[in-house]
Amino acid sequence: MGRNVVITRVERCADQVIAGLGQAGVATVHEAIGKRGLLEPSISPLQQGSSIAGSAVTVLSAPGDNMMVHAAVEQVEPGDILVVATTSPSTDGMVGELLAVSLMKRGCRGLIVGAGVRDVAALRAMGFPVWSQAIHAQGTEKRTPGSVNVPVVVGGVAIRPGDVVVADDDGVVVVERELAGGALTAALARIEKEAVTRARLEAGELGLDFYGLRERLANEGVEWVDGPDAGE
Repeated sequence: MGRNVVITRVERCADQVIAGLGQAGVATVHEAIGKRGLLEPSISPLQQGSSIAGSAVTVLSAPGDNMMVHAAVEQVEPGDILVVATTSPSTDGMVGELLAVSLMKRGCRGLIVGAGVRDVAALRAMGFPVWSQAIHAQGTEKRTPGSVNVPVVVGGVAIRPGDVVVADDDGVVVVERELAGGALTAALARIEKEAVTRARLEAGELGLDFYGLRERLANEGVEWVDGPDAGE
C-alpha cells in the first residue's frame, strides 16, 4: 500500500495571473496554450453562467469515500479550487451541501470532481460552482485514507497542486503553474487577434476569404458550380 499524505505547502501563482486567465476563459486559454489541458466533456458544469479561476488543491480519495475531502478543506486558502479524484472510477456523490458550506467558509471558489456530487439544488442555490462527472445521490463513507495535494488525474488531464484551473460554461482547462504567466501572455495576444477578426467579420468580410479557405478548397478540388442539379 502506498503512502498517504496531507501536504500542507502549495506554491500558487500570482493573483493577477490567475485573474487574467479567468477573464480570458476556457476556450481562449485552451487555444492559447496549444490545445492542451482541457478536461474531457464528461466533467461538466452543474450551473450556467459561472466562471472561475484559482489554484488547485487536490484530493485523491477511495471511491465512495470522502474522508480525504474533509481533510482537504483545511488546506484550502481563499481563491483556491478543490479538485477531487478517486483511485478508481466512481460516480458516488463525493460532495454535498454540508461540505460545500465548509468550503465556501474557507473561501473556495469552486469544485472540480472526477466522480459524482449530490444535493445539487442546494449547491445551485448557494451559488457554489461545481463541475463534475455525475450527479448521484449515492452517499459516501469516511473510512479509507487517501492523500491531499498530490498529483491527480481528472477528466483525462494530470493536475498538480498549485496548477491554475479555469472553469466556465465551456468546461475546465488546467495550466501548469510554471507556465501560467506565458499562458496569460498568449491568451491576451489571442484576444487581440480575435478582436481584429471580429471587426472584419462584422464589416461583412467572409471567413471563407479571411482565412484563405477559398483557395485551399479549390486546391483540394472543390468546384463552385451554378445550379441546384450541378452536383449530380
